[in-house]
Amino acid sequence: MSQIWFPHVTVAAVIAHEGKFLFVEEQADDVPVINQPAGHWEAHESLIEAAVRETLEETAYHFQPSALIGIYRWSHPHKNITYLRFAFTGELLSHDQERPLDSGILRALWLTPEELLAQSARHRSPLVLRCLQDYLAGKRYPLELLNDFI
Repeated sequence: MSQIWFPHVTVAAVIAHEGKFLFVEEQADDVPVINQPAGHWEAHESLIEAAVRETLEETAYHFQPSALIGIYRWSHPHKNITYLRFAFTGELLSHDQERPLDSGILRALWLTPEELLAQSARHRSPLVLRCLQDYLAGKRYPLELLNDFI
């Protein structure tokens, strides 16, 4: 009999501004890594609401998603965990400089694609670069693909 399996569903935001992209430096297994603003989808929220919340909590930037970049599956090579990531892009609305960042987030930072690539050994997962590459390739899907029946 097979065991029931559930992926960890996450959201991420790929946000461009003046040639740079918003990332976070965060602690993962006691090592500082680079990731998009990202996190787990919580009960009773839409995927879009989760992307807005995670971006605010991790960067203090208010974010309005406008398109889905892609949906990604990744299995951690050293843990029995599979992630299902929904990556969004959209507009920055404002920045709340006084807002504290989530626990584990060291700082928000802006990097060019070249600066991100130069730090590939520090990426939290291969999804970080792939989401950016898909954004740069122009991949955009309408938010209407996502339907909530609550």
